[in-house]
Amino acid sequence: MRRPVARKLSVLAVSAAVVSVGAAAPPAAQGTAVEKVPVAVGYGGAVASVDTDASAAGIEVLRKGGNAVDAAVATAAALGVTEPYSSGIGGGGYFVYYDAKSRTVHTIDGRETAPLTADSNLFVENGAPLAFADAVSSGLSVGTPGTPATWATALDKWGSKRLGSVLKPAERIARDGFTVDDTFRTQTASNETRFRYFPDTAKLFLPGGQLPVVGSTFKNPDLADTYAELGKKGVDAIYRGDLGEDIVDTVNNPPVEASSGWNARPGELSDKDLAAYRAKLQAPTKTSYRGLGVYSIAPSSSGGTTVGEALNILEKTDLSKASEVQYLHRYIEASRIAFADRGRWVGDPAFEDVPTKELLSQKYADSRACLIKDDAVLTSPVAPGDPRSPSACSEGGTAAPTTYEGENTTHLTVADKWGNVVSYTLTIEQTGGSAITVPGRGFILNNELTDFSFAPANPAVHDPNLPGPGKRPRSSISPTIVLDRHNKPVVALGSPGGATIITTVLQVLTEFVDRGLPLVDAIAAPRASQRNAAQTELEPGLYNSDLRTQLEAIGHSFKLNAEIGAATGVQRLPGGKWLAAAETVRRGGGSAQVVYPAP
Repeated sequence: MRRPVARKLSVLAVSAAVVSVGAAAPPAAQGTAVEKVPVAVGYGGAVASVDTDASAAGIEVLRKGGNAVDAAVATAAALGVTEPYSSGIGGGGYFVYYDAKSRTVHTIDGRETAPLTADSNLFVENGAPLAFADAVSSGLSVGTPGTPATWATALDKWGSKRLGSVLKPAERIARDGFTVDDTFRTQTASNETRFRYFPDTAKLFLPGGQLPVVGSTFKNPDLADTYAELGKKGVDAIYRGDLGEDIVDTVNNPPVEASSGWNARPGELSDKDLAAYRAKLQAPTKTSYRGLGVYSIAPSSSGGTTVGEALNILEKTDLSKASEVQYLHRYIEASRIAFADRGRWVGDPAFEDVPTKELLSQKYADSRACLIKDDAVLTSPVAPGDPRSPSACSEGGTAAPTTYEGENTTHLTVADKWGNVVSYTLTIEQTGGSAITVPGRGFILNNELTDFSFAPANPAVHDPNLPGPGKRPRSSISPTIVLDRHNKPVVALGSPGGATIITTVLQVLTEFVDRGLPLVDAIAAPRASQRNAAQTELEPGLYNSDLRTQLEAIGHSFKLNAEIGAATGVQRLPGGKWLAAAETVRRGGGSAQVVYPAP
């Protein structure tokens, strides 16, 4: 049921009584399974992720006195075991941290980088761009991993535990095993052909040459040993040590099954690339929305600028009083426009002149918002505007299509008893990454470099997302933390899903802030995703509803997408309580846990 939304933040911090799904998970003894529930309320801190074992790893660290950063790294490491096709030390991500003592938000750009030898023709062969499928399962697609550096940087700056300590739960899960579920088997099956190209991947993820059986125990002793080595030696084992040498050898000489006939094009990663890598500490993006401060990640990700611009476009529309059709129409059109600007202006700021401040200005958003009509739909691809010289209702450039991004990543959200919060999205790009496992190390390498444009998205204009030496490919990752007028947390959230991450975060935020849904219901609500394309993607709950017919009457066109994203979030409640929320159904449902459940 919809309910009116008061503009006072005390109302946003809803009581546990509004929660309609699930219950708080009880504390788990070490080594015991915890029931997967999508919402939990209690004290001492909270963790929400897609996986029960991973959330429990974070809770274990919180219970032992660790803070939100310690728990976030522990949860991420465990996801590298149980969600190895979406995350792991072979990938990268973006980390957003709220410091309760100073009431400030900080971020880490842990995005992978192209080799120092790369140029704009990285994916051009014989004068033409490679087919995406040919590029993905190759050494060419692998960027310098950023996840280990992200963990080390976060712990050094804000953590209270050593890396070896917070890796212990994940090391234990890898050595003792976790229970295979339908999602893990399905994701393995969808990658079976690719996995068989690479003997080390097939040996690990197709035990005995077969798909893993639901209910069986999956162990990864190689990854357990890798985590133990990282805990002992630190991440220099990757960036200046033997682990890094193994990564370089694997990228440059992909170990292919000879009988497969697969051409796994070699990359050009070097020891210099690993030694030169740095996780970047940088200022967050900030957008004011309904009196709230919305903080996210700045470029190289387009998440903060694109979600922020869309929120600014929606700022002057009272979505709390709009009908469901009016709300969805405005949300879809704002997404369409923001994606048009994203494609033209956002890339790695170390290489591109990205107008971040101007993209997030209310003046620019107002100049774009007037393109939206209540009785008509914009035609995609919409042309970008010029944020440095905004002109009302103008489209100041040549339209370019939105390039493809892999849709499987993972997100975790953590809060601790001191009020610190982490929103962290990490990835190896598409499900299964490059499909190349580092021999004897137990983890898959990313295919993040395929997030670059293989060729200019539109030859008539400069493409800010072409490859370059040491350049970070544009991302859509959007870990977000929302603060009230006193700079205290209201909610934090994020999602996997490639380019749909942006629309998922935007929709969950507006459902929660404007439409008054409890956080778990905002996460569960059926989604729409418009990314400056001819058709808007709808999940079945909207595609099969009367709302679709009413939106089509305005001029919208739709196509079905079975599942969009898999969000998690935490919400600050009165009296020192936290609410953790995760998916109810998507990707098999998520796991929300708290240290001490409330009665």
